[in-house]
Amino acid sequence: MKLTKKSHACIRLEKDGRTLVIDPGGFSEEDAAVGADAILVTHEHPDHFDEGRLRAGLEANPGAELWTLKSVSDQIAAAFPGRVHTVGHGDTFTAAGFDVQVHGELHAVIHPDIPRITNVGYLVDGGRVFHPGDALTVPDQPVETLMLPVMAPWNKIAEIIEYVREVKPQRAYDIHDALLTDLARPIYDRQIGGLGGAEHLRLTPGASAEL
Repeated sequence: MKLTKKSHACIRLEKDGRTLVIDPGGFSEEDAAVGADAILVTHEHPDHFDEGRLRAGLEANPGAELWTLKSVSDQIAAAFPGRVHTVGHGDTFTAAGFDVQVHGELHAVIHPDIPRITNVGYLVDGGRVFHPGDALTVPDQPVETLMLPVMAPWNKIAEIIEYVREVKPQRAYDIHDALLTDLARPIYDRQIGGLGGAEHLRLTPGASAEL
């Protein structure tokens, strides 16, 4: 499986000539979803769900399909009949040849005065990759590669370190990092890598790794 990092929370997974894209949001490239055979969206916040980027991906490939939670599917399903699937915690499905399990229900707390929205994470191919969206969800099975939301209004580095420790992945790749400045990156690399208990890795947007 090939992992390609796109800007912020978006990743592309490629296997057997097919492509799965997760969270092509407003901080990601305009063509982040173009070329996808399947698209997954974790929640409705605009840095994860951008209707223009989704439409570009679905229109570029008439066979492409979208799996997401109700708050997103309600906004786009009418434009693509039969191609948008609503999922929730506990669901399993196959998308572009990838086996996917859905984990989690709620977005992390930003502030007690801000109502929590729904959020799901996607466990791909039996734990080879887990993308939690905007939550620190711990799947009920081993994870090889954790996509780690390192910088957000709803987290702090201590929580991220503890999250890596709890999931116990073989490796963790940074995502949700558009707000993290270059000045801060070495600090995050050192602390997460030194304290998390797993190999901590970072890809620049457009760079790839074989998993």
